[in-house]
Amino acid sequence: QKVFRVIPQNEEQVEIISSLASRMQVDFWQPDSVTQVKPKMKVDFQVEADKSFEVESLLAQNKMEYRVLIDNLQTAIEAQFDSKVRTAGHSYEKYNQWETIAAWTADIAAQNPDLVSRSVIGETYEGRQMYLLKVGKSGTNKKAIFMDCGFHAREWISPAFCQWFVKEAVETYGKDSVMTNILDRLDFYILPVLNIDGYVYTWTNNRMWRKTRSKNAGSFCIGTDPNRNFNAGWCSIGASDNPCDATYCGRTPESEKETKALADFIREHLSTIKAYFTIHSYSQLLLFPYSYTYKYPSNFEELNSIAGTASKQLASLYNTKYTYGPGAETIYPAAGGSDDWAFDQGIKYSFTFELRDTGRYGFLLPESQIKATCEETVLAVKYLANYVLQHLY
Repeated sequence: QKVFRVIPQNEEQVEIISSLASRMQVDFWQPDSVTQVKPKMKVDFQVEADKSFEVESLLAQNKMEYRVLIDNLQTAIEAQFDSKVRTAGHSYEKYNQWETIAAWTADIAAQNPDLVSRSVIGETYEGRQMYLLKVGKSGTNKKAIFMDCGFHAREWISPAFCQWFVKEAVETYGKDSVMTNILDRLDFYILPVLNIDGYVYTWTNNRMWRKTRSKNAGSFCIGTDPNRNFNAGWCSIGASDNPCDATYCGRTPESEKETKALADFIREHLSTIKAYFTIHSYSQLLLFPYSYTYKYPSNFEELNSIAGTASKQLASLYNTKYTYGPGAETIYPAAGGSDDWAFDQGIKYSFTFELRDTGRYGFLLPESQIKATCEETVLAVKYLANYVLQHLY
């Protein structure tokens, strides 16, 4: 299986990509679906091995420039595991399986009782418990930031970041003045993996799986895209009502047990949650509302300004360049996302991170990049958290 990158120059070339997708099984990596493809956009997609020759000749025939990002998907999947860390157990510099992450949530809470506690906010379609970590010094009337990882199953760097952030919090509390002040005055609710069933499936069956694993009535196709399943312009632009599509919006908003558990928790804690950060990959973006409409949020200037500063903070370590802005115009419109939903609930600091890289590895970022990716992202998250702390409402 190969991963291609094409940059269609005009509507005609966009049409060629569409016809390709209607003829064969095409897995779009970026954007999420063929309906979002537009001229001058980088389009990354994966095709079956036996179709790659046909794809190459079609692109060449139509004089479309393309390059092969990943020549052999299986080799790239194996090459991800390049960490030098030799441990059978949990490691912050390796991708951990769900069982290992679940055990880690219990351990980190047990080892840091003054800073970390663990609760269960629901269970998944397949019956796995959804663990939430609360990180912060105990205090009264504390405001909070909610951060989740692992919405899309194949975005492995995302859960790796949530684990890293907790490690960073407990290791630097009392040493780093910014982190200490943040945790003294704010709590972090951290959901290390939202789409646990999907994540498990990427380890056992199909590394490139994206959606949840729920059954869809009347269809053989499995799963809903959890980031199209929230009641924010639900199932309108950039979402699909076809259960076989990667961006399927679900039967109804919050039809998925996982998204409902998250939404219920946030609704119950709306008076204290002042910011919402959701971590995805890939493409090095820092996005804020809206994605379901091109209209700007009321606090656009403020969000744009702090996203700009957060991106600079992130780049200060390894010069990793992030693009920032409102979702719809910065990448493409997409309805039903958790960031827009949280914002519409009144959480005015709502951000989506798209972590490394920009397509060289895509969803298969090697373990050797976990540390650097997480270190730089922590800088942006700390900046945003500190800003929220100074601007409580």
